[in-house]
Amino acid sequence: MEEVPIPPYKNPNESIEVRVEDLISRMTLEEKIGQMTMMGRVKSKRSDGSIDPLIVGGANGGRGPYEYDPAPVEKWAEMADKWQEAALKSRLGIPLMLGVDAVHGHNNAYRTTIFPHNIGLGATGDEDLIRRIGEATAMELRAAGLNYTFAPCVAVVKDLRWNRCYESYSEDTEIVRRMTSIIAGLQGSPPDGYEDKYPFVARGGNNVIACAKHFVGDGGTEGGITEGDTKMEYERLERDHIAPYLDCISQKVCTIMASFSSYNGQKMHSHKFLLTDVLKGKLQFKGLIISDWRGVEKINQWKEGDDADYYICAALAINAGIDMVLGPPDPENFQRALVSLVEESKVVPVSRIDDAVKRILRVKFAAGIFDLPISKRPSPDVVYCEMHREIARESVRKSLVLLKNGKSKPFLPLDKNARKILVAGNHANNLGYQCGAWSIYRNGENADRKNGITILEAIKEAVGHDTEVEFEIYPSSNTLSSAKDQFEYAIVAVGERPYAEYLPSETGPFLQPNIVDMICSVADKVPTLLILISGRPIELKGEMLEKVEGLIAAWLPGTEGNGITDVIFGDYDFVGKLPVAWFKSVDQLSMDHEARTHDPLFQVGFGLGYGSEGEVGTGSPRLPI
Repeated sequence: MEEVPIPPYKNPNESIEVRVEDLISRMTLEEKIGQMTMMGRVKSKRSDGSIDPLIVGGANGGRGPYEYDPAPVEKWAEMADKWQEAALKSRLGIPLMLGVDAVHGHNNAYRTTIFPHNIGLGATGDEDLIRRIGEATAMELRAAGLNYTFAPCVAVVKDLRWNRCYESYSEDTEIVRRMTSIIAGLQGSPPDGYEDKYPFVARGGNNVIACAKHFVGDGGTEGGITEGDTKMEYERLERDHIAPYLDCISQKVCTIMASFSSYNGQKMHSHKFLLTDVLKGKLQFKGLIISDWRGVEKINQWKEGDDADYYICAALAINAGIDMVLGPPDPENFQRALVSLVEESKVVPVSRIDDAVKRILRVKFAAGIFDLPISKRPSPDVVYCEMHREIARESVRKSLVLLKNGKSKPFLPLDKNARKILVAGNHANNLGYQCGAWSIYRNGENADRKNGITILEAIKEAVGHDTEVEFEIYPSSNTLSSAKDQFEYAIVAVGERPYAEYLPSETGPFLQPNIVDMICSVADKVPTLLILISGRPIELKGEMLEKVEGLIAAWLPGTEGNGITDVIFGDYDFVGKLPVAWFKSVDQLSMDHEARTHDPLFQVGFGLGYGSEGEVGTGSPRLPI
């Protein structure tokens, strides 16, 4: 019997372009549009957990299998295998891109390593550290059977009222550009001589597809409004907000996500000039552009059931340059709409469909998904392993910014062998607050179910055997009445409760009045170190700032609270520098650093450190109070 030849698209020895052209020549319009669809997580309707063959290009894993919430990586891997097996049973056997918002580690799964959010990483200024965080994140994603992350966010935050500013590395475009080294960690570094026209992901099972987001200007909206309007001339948009994408593209990032926001009144998801003319044309981006979650429907503020308006949204997005649509409310309805727009109304040309599908297929071939759709995975033992915890711990200690150290003499480092110390504050022993949003749940709810070490636990581990640690979230009047005689010093950890996207902060960039009163009451009685856990600078009331002996911006440090105790007890120096300016009052916001009226409490780049004998040794000016 004559052997059937292998189709070129299934032959790993063929070039990427030959495989792309061969496969697309075999596809129907419906199959092409299927590739342009990335659905939400699938809930099986069968008792054995199987699902029908998938005619889609990818799936968003969400929080993992429905029956486990949250799910360990082993269950994620089982889910991913079922999805891929179903896709491989389709007519052409095109495997899936399996994505998730792994924005500070594989933060959606149970018992994974959670790194600091981006604003803390920006404070480190350490490009190599950021690359290693990318490597660790990719390995934990691969252990869960995933091959794609919707990260990194390379937004440049220009207004600290923005609800997502902790997703930004800095207000300084050059700092953000340096932090794009995480892409090389996630995807791997292209070898010398790699063809410029292709995206790149290293083969071998420990790397994933990355996604630079959100193109473009999401951190510069007027008033810091989430999903708002970025109003500026193109030259400034290019200088401040587009520049980091040049670095992402130079590292062969495979995908870029469009922003929910608008530019000068036009929704980014329909902005053909920026998506096609600039990103694909001027910047020569050869990967795929993916929509944000249901971003297409927001173009015209679509209301469910309005089919005519839905067709308009789909046409505008695809013609503008969106290649893959993430999370359409009804994937089948989206596919029907796009088929109609191509075949019946001729609003979307076939050439636009072919361009989108070729970009999607190039990424899949470049990433090795065709050749290893269900690859040999790292062991689940790599998840929250010692090496990854050490990287996370290092990132915490390097992200800490010392803003104040004593009034007349240095207060830090603290004495590990003090007789008795007081620990207070609702962030001292709450892992959910410590990790922040995007920690299993979008808003960080119930993240205490994760593994990790809180600040309180880290303090108890770090101090001497004879040191007594007393913890009260709100120290009682009885405790405070004798505090001067009882405690050698106090550590108070307070800050913001988690928030995300359009789910707003409860207070804005403030501490609640009762928290400020508590800090002042403690500091009146005993020398106090204040540790702020927050996704941005928050207003520091003058009296509180004057009363505390030490002040640290710890951002949203993630699971490894012992990175904080490494530094406050003097085992390591403070090296973190402010990635954003710290305002004196919220009335100053947006506080454009280019404005002549810019007068922050602390400038970008401010950060104290220890000297050889405990003196301030970094050359940074101390706060005059």
